[in-house]
Amino acid sequence: MADLIRIVDRLSARLGTAGGEPVPLDGGITNRNYRMRFGERDCVLRLPGRDTELLGIDRAAERVATERAAALGIAPPLIAADEECMVTEWLPGAPIDGARLRADPSSAARALRAFHHSGLQLPVRFWIPDLLDDYARIIHTRGGELPEPYRRAQHLVAQIAEVLPLTHPAPCHNDLLPGNILAADADPGHALLVDWEYAGMGHVYFDLANLAVNNEFDEAARDRLLTAYFDAPPTPGRRAALRLMMLVSDAREAAWGVVQGSISELDFDFAAYAHQHFTRLERNASDPRLQEWMRAATP
Repeated sequence: MADLIRIVDRLSARLGTAGGEPVPLDGGITNRNYRMRFGERDCVLRLPGRDTELLGIDRAAERVATERAAALGIAPPLIAADEECMVTEWLPGAPIDGARLRADPSSAARALRAFHHSGLQLPVRFWIPDLLDDYARIIHTRGGELPEPYRRAQHLVAQIAEVLPLTHPAPCHNDLLPGNILAADADPGHALLVDWEYAGMGHVYFDLANLAVNNEFDEAARDRLLTAYFDAPPTPGRRAALRLMMLVSDAREAAWGVVQGSISELDFDFAAYAHQHFTRLERNASDPRLQEWMRAATP
């Protein structure tokens, strides 16, 4: 609380007098988030969690990505950011309901395409094979042991990376959990993407797959997503690439849960989170069509 009070006092000198007490916001499993008022503006104040740079987060990249996304109209405006905090405008609204997103993912698809095609060059690369190796080193350094599903995930991700290499990196969001896809009350048909802390130069199919798997897209919803993003009916190669990257997405989420269990101070069951994603990964990786996807995937 002492840090929060100090940061609020410092921001008040720049943004206007703080009105009322910070109101904690639920949902974050990396940082601490608060709703606040500075001067005449309602804001979201985000304080980074401990050692978040070990998770592959680059705060400079986050600031640049947030600014560009806001300029594109797909994120709330950035008000202030430094090494201790980030402040964005509070836009009344709520996460897009999963059923609604599955029925019509076109707005989210357009938001991702706009960012991917923006020409932005971010100062960090986001590539899951590298990230899994980095996480493994952190776990070993802290005296932990990699669970066997982690090793299997690394092997599978390496195989998929040979089929879908990172040959044309694009600016990506990389963390499309349900709570990060919002609709503002003022324009409920327009998707806004928040929480850009994992932004980096990555694979566009990872963003599409991360969106699809974390929001429980079935085959029909995945086809709608691909159609909206590419503005063309889905091809077998694109369908296969999406299915493979959905496996990569779960490998990332599971590995993230393992490493967070060793570094985070937040009151959250990271072991259960990792187990959930390892379980889904291994169930989907056992699909008899896996080798067919490997052969058919279009980079």
